[in-house]
Formats: sequence, structure tokens, C-alpha cells
Amino acid sequence: MAREAGLWLHGLHPVAAALANPARRLRRLLLSPEAEATLAARLPQPWRIAAERVERGRFGTFLPEDAVHQGAALLVEPLAVLSLERVLAHDNGPILVLDQVTDPRNVGAILRSAAAFGAAAILMQDRHAPPETGTLARAASGALELVPVLRVVNIARGIDELKAAGCWVIGLDGAAPVTLAQAASGLSGRRPALVLGAEGDGMRRLTREHCDELARLPIAPAMESLNVSAAAAVALYELVRHQPPD
Repeated sequence: MAREAGLWLHGLHPVAAALANPARRLRRLLLSPEAEATLAARLPQPWRIAAERVERGRFGTFLPEDAVHQGAALLVEPLAVLSLERVLAHDNGPILVLDQVTDPRNVGAILRSAAAFGAAAILMQDRHAPPETGTLARAASGALELVPVLRVVNIARGIDELKAAGCWVIGLDGAAPVTLAQAASGLSGRRPALVLGAEGDGMRRLTREHCDELARLPIAPAMESLNVSAAAAVALYELVRHQPPD
């Protein structure tokens, strides 16, 4: 059977979040009887699209073999990419910049933390970053519908745009002379943008040079580094802790 055009989201959290997102264009909703009852309890009907009731064995026709779908799959169109100007005008939360973070599960987990701590957006490069996929959406547990993902051709130029818009750009680097808490305490009301590099290599040299400041998380010497998604969660908490209340 030919694959249908669009993107299949799978799992109860991603499907419920997409159904609730008016900006998401929906094409087809497949639910097992059990998943339909669970989804209806979580998101009262009527939904924006009628559900097709299917048995669990049929999901393999539409989804990858290893997809953890929980009896729910939704065919959608990719979200429209917003402009940086629009995001900055409508949300005063911090911005996350990902420099060649390529694992969709890591990006999904970072999106989940971004939603939890009120980040305005995630900025990634067009290349060397995962596209919008069911795997990424599943790892994000609904946060893909809540946090805009901005894509730029060049990360260094994207950082320059953030700086021109008044953001203070902090690169997370384990060898930095100050901690993130120290850097965050000196923001004086400026909107922070936090740059995280790929696991292992970290930020690229040009990316590092375009940051306003480098800062580190004060982890124990016995542990060299954190997983990038764990580092993002800790760093976002630290930034939010130092932001003045609205």
C-alpha cells in the first residue's frame, strides 16, 4: 500500500495535543476502540475530524514497525514555520538554540522541557537537525504543538538575529568560567537565549564565538557531562528561576 502524504503522529499524548491545536491541519484519525474511549475522556468530543475505528493489527500498515502508538494515529500536515519576529512579539519566554542536535528523541525531550518551563521557541538549523516526525512528536509528548520550532539556514546568523532583537545569548559550555546561575543573575530583565551543542562535540567554534557569554552547569567532577536534553531541562529551570515575575 502506498504511503499517504503527510505526517503520521502516534500515541495518545501527541494525538490529543494535535487535535486540540487549531493551527494543526488534520487529515485522518485512526483509533482503536480502547484508545477512542481514553481520548474522549481526555479531550471531549466533538473533535475537528471524525475518527476511523480500526483494530490494533492494522496500525502497522500506516506506521513504522517499532511505533508505540497506543491505538491512536493521526495523519496531519506539518506545522507552519513561524518567523522569529512573530515569536518574540507574542511570547517573552527564553529561546533555545540547538546547534547540530540531531537525535529526534533528544529534540522531543527538549521540546517537552521547553513547554514545561515556558520557552518561547526552539531555533534549529535547516540541515543537521531532525525534521518533524512521529518519533520526535512522541518524545515531545504533545509539546510539539505548544512550542514553535524555528529553522534557519545558518545558526551563527540566527544568533545574530536574536542579539539584534535584544536577546542575551548564553552558550552552555562545560569549560566556561562562570556558572549559568551567575550568568542568569546578571540578565537585568533581558530575554535570555540559551545555546546547546550536540553531545560529545558541543557547540561548534563559530557558534561559540557568536554567543554573548559562555556558562556552565556546576555538575560533579566525576561526571563529564549531561545528556543534552537533561542539560536543557536543568538550564531552563535555572533561567526561569532568575526571571522577574510578569
